[in-house]
Amino acid sequence: MRIGMFTGAQWEASEAPGEVLANLRGQVRTARDNGFSSLLVGQHLLSGPLGMFQLAPLLGALAEDAGGMQLGPGVLLLSIVNPVLAAEEAATLDWLTDGNYVLAAGLGYRAEEFRAMGVEMRTRVGRFTEALDIVKRLWTEDEVSHEGRYFNFAGVPGIQPKQSPRPPIWLGGDVEPAVRRAARLADAWLAAPTASFDELAHLFAVWREERRAHDLDPDVTCPVIRECFIGRDHAHALAACRASLLTKYAAYASWGQENAAEADFDSAFDDFCQRRFLIGDEAEVRDQLAECAEITGSDHFILRMHWPGLAQAEALANIERIGRLI
Repeated sequence: MRIGMFTGAQWEASEAPGEVLANLRGQVRTARDNGFSSLLVGQHLLSGPLGMFQLAPLLGALAEDAGGMQLGPGVLLLSIVNPVLAAEEAATLDWLTDGNYVLAAGLGYRAEEFRAMGVEMRTRVGRFTEALDIVKRLWTEDEVSHEGRYFNFAGVPGIQPKQSPRPPIWLGGDVEPAVRRAARLADAWLAAPTASFDELAHLFAVWREERRAHDLDPDVTCPVIRECFIGRDHAHALAACRASLLTKYAAYASWGQENAAEADFDSAFDDFCQRRFLIGDEAEVRDQLAECAEITGSDHFILRMHWPGLAQAEALANIERIGRLI
């Protein structure tokens, strides 16, 4: 089983961005030294009330700290960015990581981001699929011309990543159409942390069904993102991460994230966490992880182990305890 690290690189208004960045780099190095195999960094624009570092420069800054870990976005909002720029930045990062880059991309769901980028939200699926095709072609062809609904160019030279023929592509999403799109267009589906174990079981069945329908391998490993905190004991785990997770998911709810918006986290936190998050002592989290692996058939779990407001000492201890499971 592969265990990876996910970070949103976010902070509360009371936190200093420079300290947050230094802490994040320390967390990445600790994960690397404890056997973690991958690192994904989230992307949002206009992320208030939380601050957030932007994707490409942060990935470049973390490449050396990650030292051999597979590294990429989680997820790149490809529906609102130019695919030529996305392909060039990704190819650059593939060289910076010695061929360990993965492109994980998604549609996006926040109207504020689309308005700010001058993109009509109703066009996001068409823009996304067209942009994804362009990225693939730029990585694998010597010269590319494209005449589409949203993008047009002629005689553009190809962009060479280190990996041949190209870096892997994962597509995120937590609803059936997104999973089916990933099955058709990507190398893997990236499962979101908000889906319950029961929802994951259904969506993985959808993934395999769609892959078979298109004569594609249904047993490709799909990585699963989970929130995870291992405490000294069960009580410590809940006490240490509760406030920070509440802050994080209250932000999700305010942004209109579908599963998060359904929950009243302050009064129903424990119910929401049940069969979604991996929280407890080492034995409990080992069992939760094993159950999730059995349900999904996945052997790659990418864990978010720090949230805005969580003390650095708690974050590092959490990573080290997970390292003992690895």
